[in-house]
Amino acid sequence: MTIWLDFSEYQQRARKTAVYPTFYIYTGDESIPPMHRDPLLYIAVPWTYPTLGLAGESGEVAEKVKKIARDDEGELTEEKREDLIKELGDILWYIANVSHEIGIDMNDVAGINIAKLEDRQKRNVLKGSGDNR
Repeated sequence: MTIWLDFSEYQQRARKTAVYPTFYIYTGDESIPPMHRDPLLYIAVPWTYPTLGLAGESGEVAEKVKKIARDDEGELTEEKREDLIKELGDILWYIANVSHEIGIDMNDVAGINIAKLEDRQKRNVLKGSGDNR
């Protein structure tokens, strides 16, 4: 079953399923259990968890594509396609939550991105490197 959503609605619905781990910041407070006192283990910014998840899921897509190339001679079966679609959905979930955590609507993210790409296309600089070309 396909549900059609714009990015804003997707982001709002994805937020309802967001469950992040608890992060602790050790400030010298002895009431914090010892296992939670090492400041090297704790990351307190709210976008950390979804950003790490985004990197992980992107790696999973790359890994699946690698295995299709290696094991299946590049043939994309329907089963492998469905697996990729699920992983892309996971990436979308993490993008929605990183966007929320930094205070931007996904419709705006999409709009800003397409405007940037269309500008690069108009100036004939789609190829190349550098964020500000």
